[in-house]
Amino acid sequence: MDYNQILQEIYEEIQPYASMGAPASYIPELQKVNPDHYGICLHTLKGKEYAMGDCDERFSIQSISKVLVLAMGFSRLGNQLWKRIGVEPSGNAFNSIFQLEMEKGIPRNPLINAGALVMTDILISTLSHPEEEYLTFVRELCGCDDIQYNEHMATSERETGFLNAAIVNMLKYHGNIKNDVEEVLRFYFLQCSIGMNCRELSRAFLPFADHTHPFSFGGTTLTTSQVKRINAIMQTCGFYDEAGEFSYLVGLPGKSGVGGGIAAVCPRKYAVAVWSPRLNAKGNSVMGMKALELLTTKTAISIF
Repeated sequence: MDYNQILQEIYEEIQPYASMGAPASYIPELQKVNPDHYGICLHTLKGKEYAMGDCDERFSIQSISKVLVLAMGFSRLGNQLWKRIGVEPSGNAFNSIFQLEMEKGIPRNPLINAGALVMTDILISTLSHPEEEYLTFVRELCGCDDIQYNEHMATSERETGFLNAAIVNMLKYHGNIKNDVEEVLRFYFLQCSIGMNCRELSRAFLPFADHTHPFSFGGTTLTTSQVKRINAIMQTCGFYDEAGEFSYLVGLPGKSGVGGGIAAVCPRKYAVAVWSPRLNAKGNSVMGMKALELLTTKTAISIF
């Protein structure tokens, strides 16, 4: 498979989408990013790397972090985790509080904001030093020791994160948050603030593409069965109320973030990360979504 040629063809074919959409407007720090960036990187399980564009420019991974938090929580609680969070697609916006209220404080899945806040609470309860241990896990996954939290980004999100504050208080009201809500919010926003580039992000997701080998990074160990289940949750829940569209057009497990990044895996073959800050109405990268659709079309490989 000539991935270099495929990535070049994809770049040329997505140019009509280059000015569509806009960066997330509700996080001030994200407004400072050049919206015309585009980068993509693919790592195969055979050890090959293919990249082009702004693949070395770091960006805020935002909700892509939810997969990594899920991995840590699932490793520590096992199936006990599902007593506090569901595994069903939400069908609603990622920050819906209406659904949470109707379902009495049990988030539909770990990849919406409510679910990630519960996951964050679980890590605070089960880790001795949550912020340090999470960062160590991320660094080991991507093999890069200088990955850092972006305190400015986290502060920017906290200062404008009124809906997330409402969600965590709703969870607390229903008894699904055990720790102090400000501690949970701080750790949650730090997770989202981490800066990674496409090379690092693709490398971090590569272990999720290989459920035939042990998963053990930074004190987090998952069985092959757990890795497959995380893939299933990404497939059905990784793109909020556009998850069905992504499955239909792309056919890969993946996760998006409002920083414009998308990470996806093709089981037993590769992991890929793409970044373009302009988002569609659902909060997913316009060019990123189209690039991955073309990737699975041109390679004729998906999970289906």
